[in-house]
Amino acid sequence: MASRFPPKIVAAIRDGQILGIRAGSRPHRIIGIWAVVVEGRVFVRSWSLKPRSWWRTFLEEPRGVIEVSGRTIPVRAVQTRSERLKDAVDQAYLEKFHTPGSIKFARDLGGARSRATTTELVPTASRPSRREGDPASGAGRPARPPTRGGPRGSSSRSGR
Repeated sequence: MASRFPPKIVAAIRDGQILGIRAGSRPHRIIGIWAVVVEGRVFVRSWSLKPRSWWRTFLEEPRGVIEVSGRTIPVRAVQTRSERLKDAVDQAYLEKFHTPGSIKFARDLGGARSRATTTELVPTASRPSRREGDPASGAGRPARPPTRGGPRGSSSRSGR
């Protein structure tokens, strides 16, 4: 049986509108996507099937991270084959994203192309860490090393 997220994380994903995600291990920004919870499990679908999408990255390298409730959690992406689960994910998207502005996209996520991208996110063995900038995290390192000077490598001193 696949490992599961703690109940508080599942509830945060279920109740939240946007899930932060980064596919693969290469440095890249966290992007926001829609996620749903079915049977206590976390599922995502790709609306856009661009060649360099998060979903295609997961096909090549099924490891990544999600950001939930101030935590960065390592995940593994598992492609879903079960038609029963895909049907339940269809329904979950329609129930969660039902506002006039989002229903069109929720319906599109139930279309054949997006439905084929149904992916379960499963936590990996690594423990969750706090997100940078979260005072409760105790994380003392910046996300990247500090740079000299300001934008474009300019120095804050005039040097004249």
